Amino acid sequence: MQPNTITVNGRDYRTKESPVVVVCVDGCEPDYLVAAVNAGVAPYLARIMTSGAHLLADCVVPSFTNPNNLSIVTGVPPSVHGICGNYFYDRDLGAEVMMNDPKYLRTGTILAAFADAGATVAVVTAKDKLRTLLGHKMKGICFSSEKADKVTMAENGIDDVLQMVGMPVPSVYSAELSEFVFAAGVQLMKRCRPDLMYLSTTDYVQHKAAPGSKAANDFYHMMDGYLAQLDAEGAIIVLTADHGMNDKHDATGAPNVVYLQDLLDEWVGAERARVILPITDPYVVHHGALGSFATVYAPDPATAQEWIERIKAIEGMDAVLTREQAAEQFELPPDRIGDIVVVSGRNVVIGTSRVKHDLSGLDVPLRSHGGVTEQRVPLVCNRPLMGVGAGRRLRNFDALDIALNHTA
Repeated sequence: MQPNTITVNGRDYRTKESPVVVVCVDGCEPDYLVAAVNAGVAPYLARIMTSGAHLLADCVVPSFTNPNNLSIVTGVPPSVHGICGNYFYDRDLGAEVMMNDPKYLRTGTILAAFADAGATVAVVTAKDKLRTLLGHKMKGICFSSEKADKVTMAENGIDDVLQMVGMPVPSVYSAELSEFVFAAGVQLMKRCRPDLMYLSTTDYVQHKAAPGSKAANDFYHMMDGYLAQLDAEGAIIVLTADHGMNDKHDATGAPNVVYLQDLLDEWVGAERARVILPITDPYVVHHGALGSFATVYAPDPATAQEWIERIKAIEGMDAVLTREQAAEQFELPPDRIGDIVVVSGRNVVIGTSRVKHDLSGLDVPLRSHGGVTEQRVPLVCNRPLMGVGAGRRLRNFDALDIALNHTA
C-alpha cells in the first residue's frame, strides 16, 4: 500500500513498505525470554534483543487475555474499547456472560482501519474465543488454530489452512496450539505477504512451566525459529505479551486461594454479594478459573464500603478499591467492573466458592495471573527504535505505535 498516515482512536499510525508483524505471546513473563537466551536456545531473540530493542512495558490490569489483546489492537486501554475481562456480569442482561461478543467492543481496531485503507491484513490466534473480537469489521484473513479445520473463505478470508500449514489441528491444551499460530504466520508471509499481521498465542505452557524449565525453553526455542523465518522475509517484528505469570501456590504445592464468595457469604449472608472472576473462559483446566483479580457486586454503596474494609484485612490482598478508584487507577470502564475491585498479591489467587472450582485438572502447582504483579511484560523489536523517549511509560498497547511509527 502507499505510504500514508491512518488515525485510529486518537493515535496516528504510519504505513510501512516492509510487512509488520506484531506478536502477542500469551503469559510471557519477561524472565522467559531472558532464561531462553541465557540457555542458548533462542539465538534469534538473543541477536535482536541486542541489535534491535529490548524494552519492558506494562500491560492492562486486569492482566488477562481479552482486555490486553484488545488494547494491543486498538492502541487504547479498556476505558476506551470496553473489554475489561474474559467474563463479566452484564447488568442489562442480568447475567454472567463471556465477553467474547463484538457487541461489547466500543471502538474500532487498528487492524480494521488499515484494511479499510487498502492494506492486506492477517490475524492468527490460538483460541477461537478471541477471533471474532480481533477480526471485528476487518477485511482480510482471520482464523484460529483451534478451529483451523473449519475455516471458510466467506468467514475467515481463507479456506485451506491445514494444507498451507502442514499440521493437524492441535489440542487446545498443548504447546502445538501456539506453534500452529507461528507456522501459519510464516506461511502467510510467504504466500501473500500481508502488510500487517497479528499473531496471538495461548499460555498453556506458561501456566505449567516456570522460566528456565525445559518445557518453557523448548517452547521459546520453537518460537525463536519461526520468528527468524519471519525476519528473513523482511518483516518488522514487535513482540510483547498480554500479561506475565507467577506461582500461585504454597510451599507444599497446593493452590494459595482466597475463596472470596465463601467469606462474604459467611460475613453478610448468602446471595447478598456476587463475586465475578474475569479470568473465567471456556478453557479452565490449566488454571481452574483462579486468578488475581475479582470484582464484587454489593446491594448499595454503603454496604460496599463496609465490605472493602473487611476484605482489606484478608492476608494476601494487594488492593481493594471502589469502582471509581479502580476505573481511574486501571483505566477501566466503570459500568462493567462491579462495586468493589479486589486484586491479590504475587502468590495468591481469588476464587468464588470452593465447591465451584474444579482443580482436578491441575497436574502441576498452580501458576496464574490477573494482578498488578503480572503487569510487567516484554516489548522487543527486531529493528532499532527512533523517537522513543527514555521517560515514557511504555504499554503493551504501544506495540503497533512502536512498529509503525518508531522503526526505520
